[in-house]
Amino acid sequence: MSASSLISLLDKVKPTGKSRWQARCPAHPDKGPSLSIREMDDGRVLVHCFAGCSVHEIVQAVGLELSDLFHPRESGNAKGERRPFAAADALRAIGFEALVVCAASAALATGEPLSSVDRERLLQAGERIQSALSGAGL
Repeated sequence: MSASSLISLLDKVKPTGKSRWQARCPAHPDKGPSLSIREMDDGRVLVHCFAGCSVHEIVQAVGLELSDLFHPRESGNAKGERRPFAAADALRAIGFEALVVCAASAALATGEPLSSVDRERLLQAGERIQSALSGAGL
């Protein structure tokens, strides 16, 4: 399976570089693109949801199997990737979530209390930042 096959099943796909895309994650109600997709030179398709959805949840949500993301292995050893997602992808996700943290900080600095929805979103931003760092191997 190629990345284009997976991408055809996703919403709000946008390219972020050579063989890299962002899209809405199909495994959760996603308002913005939190799913990163990367096609490796050997044909593997890597996916990472910065909101924390597992790859199993992601492929299941579009009716695929995990094995669909990989070409059958040929003889020989495949060299593993230490950082499957570029730091630039992680920084993009962190940058957006940092805006959420800044907005909450500004409200708190002026003495404005956060609503329960705002508190939940702030916690989600923290989780997404950690997920982005993990996804980039940092």
